[in-house]
Amino acid sequence: MLTTTRVLRASWSSTLRLPKSGFPARPLPASNAGYLRRCTDEHYAWQQTSRTKLDEDGKTPDTFTLHDGPPYANGPLHIGHALNKITKDIINRYEVGQGKRVSYIPGWDCHGLPIEIKALQAQKKDANTDPVGVRVVARELATKTVEEQKSGFKEWAVMGDWDNAYKTMERDFEIRQLEVFKQMFEKGLIYRQFKPVYWSPSSRTALAEAELEYDENHKSTAAFVRFPVTVSDELKNGALSTISGPLNVVIWTTTPWTLPANKAIAVHKDMEYCVVQDSANEFTIVAASRIKEYEKVLERGLTVLSRLRGSDIAGNLKYENPFQKGSGLQPIIHADFVTDTSGTGLVHMAPGHGMDDYNVCASLGIPAFAPIDDAGAFTEEAFPEQPELLKGLLVSDVNKSGTSAILKYLSQQDLLRGKQSYLHKYPIDWRTKEPVVVRATEQWFANVDGIKEGAMKAIEGVKFVPDGGRPRLESFIQGRSQWCISRQRAWGVPIPALYRVDEGKHEATMNSEIIQNVIDTVKERGVDAWWTDCQDEPAWRPKNLPGSYVRGRDTMDVWFDSGTSWTLLPPRKDQPVADVYLEGTDQHRGWFQSSLLTHVATQTSNLGEVKAPYKTLITHGFTLDSDGRKMSKSVGNVISPAQIMSGELLPPIKRKKQKGVKQEPQKAGAQTYDAMGSDALRLWVASSDYTRDVTIGQPVLLSVNQALHKYRVTFKWLLGIFSLPTCPPVFTSFNTIRDDLPKDLTAITLLADKVALHRLAQVSAEVYAYYAKYEFFKGVNTINKYINNDLSAFYFETLKDRVYTASRRDCEDLQNVLGVVFYELVKMLTPICPLLVEEVWDFVPEEIRRNSVHPARATWKPFVFSDIEEITEQMDAYLTHISVLGTAIKVAQEQLRSAKKIGSSLECDVRVGLPRECSEEMRRFLQRAEEREEELTGLFVVSGFKVGDVDEVQSLGAGDGTAVEEFSIPGKEEEKGVVVVSVARDAKCPRCWRFVVPKDEVGVEDSVALPLSSTAEKEKLCARCTDVVNELEVS
Repeated sequence: MLTTTRVLRASWSSTLRLPKSGFPARPLPASNAGYLRRCTDEHYAWQQTSRTKLDEDGKTPDTFTLHDGPPYANGPLHIGHALNKITKDIINRYEVGQGKRVSYIPGWDCHGLPIEIKALQAQKKDANTDPVGVRVVARELATKTVEEQKSGFKEWAVMGDWDNAYKTMERDFEIRQLEVFKQMFEKGLIYRQFKPVYWSPSSRTALAEAELEYDENHKSTAAFVRFPVTVSDELKNGALSTISGPLNVVIWTTTPWTLPANKAIAVHKDMEYCVVQDSANEFTIVAASRIKEYEKVLERGLTVLSRLRGSDIAGNLKYENPFQKGSGLQPIIHADFVTDTSGTGLVHMAPGHGMDDYNVCASLGIPAFAPIDDAGAFTEEAFPEQPELLKGLLVSDVNKSGTSAILKYLSQQDLLRGKQSYLHKYPIDWRTKEPVVVRATEQWFANVDGIKEGAMKAIEGVKFVPDGGRPRLESFIQGRSQWCISRQRAWGVPIPALYRVDEGKHEATMNSEIIQNVIDTVKERGVDAWWTDCQDEPAWRPKNLPGSYVRGRDTMDVWFDSGTSWTLLPPRKDQPVADVYLEGTDQHRGWFQSSLLTHVATQTSNLGEVKAPYKTLITHGFTLDSDGRKMSKSVGNVISPAQIMSGELLPPIKRKKQKGVKQEPQKAGAQTYDAMGSDALRLWVASSDYTRDVTIGQPVLLSVNQALHKYRVTFKWLLGIFSLPTCPPVFTSFNTIRDDLPKDLTAITLLADKVALHRLAQVSAEVYAYYAKYEFFKGVNTINKYINNDLSAFYFETLKDRVYTASRRDCEDLQNVLGVVFYELVKMLTPICPLLVEEVWDFVPEEIRRNSVHPARATWKPFVFSDIEEITEQMDAYLTHISVLGTAIKVAQEQLRSAKKIGSSLECDVRVGLPRECSEEMRRFLQRAEEREEELTGLFVVSGFKVGDVDEVQSLGAGDGTAVEEFSIPGKEEEKGVVVVSVARDAKCPRCWRFVVPKDEVGVEDSVALPLSSTAEKEKLCARCTDVVNELEVS
């Protein structure tokens, strides 16, 4: 029958060892600042200073440099910042744990349009503010934001050289940047040209490809437009000899607003074309393969009159642009990129609005023409004969004003043959999210073609995490021939060009002497003087330069700013300047690429010696909500790091009811949340596979907080065991016990301790291997499983009896093992939860703490239990047997619980029946079971454990109060053993609660002289408890 569990008598409780620790359930806000300072500023300074000396082996410690990609100094921190900065910090802390001297200099990107716009909005100024005013407010905003972000990063326990953080708006940084520019100019890599670039009407500046995003569902109006043509005599007398009426060509375009800039029409020389006639007797040339599609557009049938090749057409037909009649007839030419997959097989060419068009036309001497202004509105030149029809109309606004006016005019002239809505991928400004256009302007460029081969060679030796980063970066480099580095903004580093203004010109002038003079002047006056000095200030012009000049107003692309940040790192012989670059996956187009290009551009031309600025390139994904959506203020799904730290995204903590105390109703808004501080934020980051997009929401955060609570409960219990007043540990240093314990395995007598240390060694090696590959989420997952399954569910259950009630010697042996477990666990968690480790360390007994190396300062290598293969294999086999038998025992116990025969697992005895063909490993595991009964009962937390033949044991399972469960023998799955679990045959010991007191002895006067009051009831103790109590009495 079910045994009633009695409340432990106060008389015996005084003889028990009950672990107690002041370690709190949650971080205490009052202590946080001290722990934060110790694990960030003090820890970073310690490793910087202490690791300049020779180590024990007489070697200088290795160095490790993680170069920080600078975030924009334009707003509050968001969850993406947390993923980025904390991942970097975990890597740095891991490398410190490997004995290295880590260098991490945080930085900020302080220039650029996002900061400029936000600063103007904050000051309620418009974009027409003078450049000096713009720079003043932008600098103020950037300076303020840097301090705010720095405070947030430090609150997340991110360590670094914060006092020497770099900012791209600092004079020293700007000087180094200009020096890189000078080196590139001297190698012929910098040039100025009138050619098409991406232009943002909303930002009124040129953009580089890295500053683009793409709208996958952009809606355009596509048009089929007719152009009457004149035919050369050669073609009239040849392929078109049978055609007598007026002839036309029809083009198809998705950007009708570019038609005023049309300079040619292209065909492909090898494509077949046809002259077709419709019911209105209109003769038109289209590609043979596109006739059916063109019929659908016209909604009438077409008759093929003649066939000819593209080579017949190119150079033999001319036409007139209806918007540029003053330009005369324009040619039809060949272009390799023309296909018949869409449209009509004839392509409208506007070299001022497309790079492919520009390249083909430039080779034929056809100039680029782009009649739109900075705001993306048509100028008078768009339609010189009737400027009022187009001037001032925007070409990329929502209403498509420019396109509508173009199509209306073409329709009135009977030149429009059809139009349709067209969904396609279209570039947008990454800042304003508005469409961009391609527009020919005079800009400064870096010649990527000139360094492409060197860049590709440089990244051959780079390690990419994940591997998919390599082809991504390679494709961006290979697909790029130029880099537009000039911007028409005030807040940035100036392009060091002077413009000659005498002789009626405004012509750009740049040479090495001019650039060096600018650098020297910046050193003396600062960059702001470029804008504040009067235009004819002679200091900016080299003394031997004839003529009158003014300074240019273009600034450098911010990717050029941050791309030269590697210059602050000291060079390393035959090594890249940084070990790791880590940023979001979008930086393959941005910082990763600009850093590589500027670094390669300043190196030797010897391809065998060229190097990337980084050894390892790591990319992380974006942060998404729990539904997989990008976070957006308009959607209302934005999560801030502070919310994770405060716990406010989780359900409020329920107040505990207290007996006899009347609870006042809780005030609105007075809920208490499970605030776990920055460790919650850090553990979320560490638990995430950062190489993919990372989701965050309440389910994820609940699991993070549960894991943190599990860590704290585990440490609280271990700290209590190390702080037992009646049994202080015999070891005085975690380092000593960690090193010494595995040296004499015979000193570890109990199987539970052996398998616990063996399992610890396995987990330590796994976690170490994952950390070494920067796969922290796998390491954290391994730690969580270890704490939940190996420690909490198994080992800690087996040892509670030994801690509370066993002999002092047994407790001391156990403390030795737990000391190793504890120290290895805090070292594994040090990179992830430094605040928790700092707090835990504060509660370690003072003597042990004083004689041990702080886990964050210890060099961590995986714990090794035994390097003898036979022992390792034996322990693996024992773990398997424990798992198989433990599972069978638990199943049988549940049967008895369901029948209300037992409650606690101590209320039962176990008998194991083995078949004759049992494996040697299983027999070895259970050999001498009679002699080791107490050890095996402790291992499975039962009161009795016997082993016998399967038939004999199975026969015992027929009675009441028993349950039988079959199991397969490991290694011989076809052989079956049985477990019989029965209600314990003996009586309960009132001290240890094991059912090991023979029933025939219950009630007999206890011979132990009890150290208790005479009123205490004498109850029969088990033999072990009797010895322990006697030992206590003697001591």
